[in-house]
Amino acid sequence: MQYLVSVIDDKAGSATPDEMTAVKAFNDRVRAEGHWVFAGGLADPSSATVIDNRGGEAVFTDGPFVETKEYLAGFWIFEAPDLDVALKLAAEGSKHCNRRVEVRPFL
Repeated sequence: MQYLVSVIDDKAGSATPDEMTAVKAFNDRVRAEGHWVFAGGLADPSSATVIDNRGGEAVFTDGPFVETKEYLAGFWIFEAPDLDVALKLAAEGSKHCNRRVEVRPFL
């Protein structure tokens, strides 16, 4: 089963060099263990564009969908046999990136 691990932050570009090194080592280990699917960091929410094409014409709006103090700063997608393994990986990821994370299974 695959799990989305969302990294939560309250400011852009806040990762220190030590955090980046720890995350890279963690990512390398997760790849070697076969849990890696994909991961990525995201640009600041101010760079977002929201698109609403539910009506007759697409409406493009600059900026994030919602104004909030915290936002999705990055993510991992892990392959894990069950939620317990995914939670263990997410807890390690949280420690290495020094941020809170949220875990959600894919449907």
